[in-house]
Amino acid sequence: MGQCGVTSSKTVLVFLNLMFWAAAGILCYAGAYVFITYDDYDHFFEDAYTLIPAVVIITVGALLFVIGLVGCYATVRESSCGLTTFVVILLLVFLSEVAVVVLGYVYRAKIEDEVNSSIVVVYEEYNGTNSNSQSRAIDYTQRQLQCCGIHNYTDWLKTRWYEKTKNNSVPISCCKTTVSGCTGSLTHPEDLFKEGCEALVVKKLKEIMMYVIWTALTFAALQMMGMLCASLVLCHRSRDPAYELLLAGGTQA
Repeated sequence: MGQCGVTSSKTVLVFLNLMFWAAAGILCYAGAYVFITYDDYDHFFEDAYTLIPAVVIITVGALLFVIGLVGCYATVRESSCGLTTFVVILLLVFLSEVAVVVLGYVYRAKIEDEVNSSIVVVYEEYNGTNSNSQSRAIDYTQRQLQCCGIHNYTDWLKTRWYEKTKNNSVPISCCKTTVSGCTGSLTHPEDLFKEGCEALVVKKLKEIMMYVIWTALTFAALQMMGMLCASLVLCHRSRDPAYELLLAGGTQA
């Protein structure tokens, strides 16, 4: 019965190691997705530490690939030293993912304050040219999130760009995609996006952070299963003399 339990644990452990390789790719993809998406909205938050969870999750993904190799080798060779190393590394990675979850919640709570404090400045620096990074960021955001202005399209009336152009219009990026021939003119406000960008940027960034948090939680649970199975094999090996004799016989053969 005990041998059956060990065999089952080893089978599950090999399967988990294969899953760790898949998880490594998924975690690296998740981290890269966060970097790319945050890069689109990086003008709206000043705290670079917000990307720490993404950095950690990419590092964890790389480590999971190594863990999969170590785990498969240790399981197939039935190496106590290898399995112990496997469990220790898994524990460290597990703690890293717990840190990702904690940091994710901390920075998720700070996103709104970050956006609120910087979005007004970004809109003030808008000049409508493609060479201006703030202009590119705002035009991209308004098209992507289908929004206009900070709270609504009337916010453009307070910007230096509006005062300079004096054409009674807002940027064309405020135009609804379903309306053809829209020039951003305020004489046709029905052609413009009604929602402001501030709330939608905050929502988007919070969604991305929750994506990181749930990814970390999911794979932390997977690693707990790996640690449990490896611990069962190690525990049985250290306590069951019959199992030690079986391994010794296999070594001599």
